[in-house]
Amino acid sequence: MEDLTICPHCGSRMKKWRTPEFSTWSAEYFWVCFNDDCPYYVRGWSQMESTIHARVSYRFRYDPDTGYRGPLPVWSADALRSGIIEE
Repeated sequence: MEDLTICPHCGSRMKKWRTPEFSTWSAEYFWVCFNDDCPYYVRGWSQMESTIHARVSYRFRYDPDTGYRGPLPVWSADALRSGIIEE
C-alpha cells in the first residue's frame, strides 16, 4: 500500500502541518513537503512566474480528510513553516 505521507516528487517524508484556524479546509492538518530541493517546489517558482507573473511557488500537500493531493501556495521558502507539527 502506498504511503501518502511520502512526497511522490522527491521521496521525502512530508511534515504534518496545521491548517489555519479560520480556513475553509475541513482537515485539522495536511501533510506537506517542506523539502526545499523538491523538484515540484523548485519548478513552481518558474512556472508561476511565467504563467501569473508572480514570485510565488507551491509545495506538494496531501489532505487526509478528502484525499486531495496537490499544490499549497507559498510566497517564500519560510512561508507556512510555523504551522509544522513536530511529532
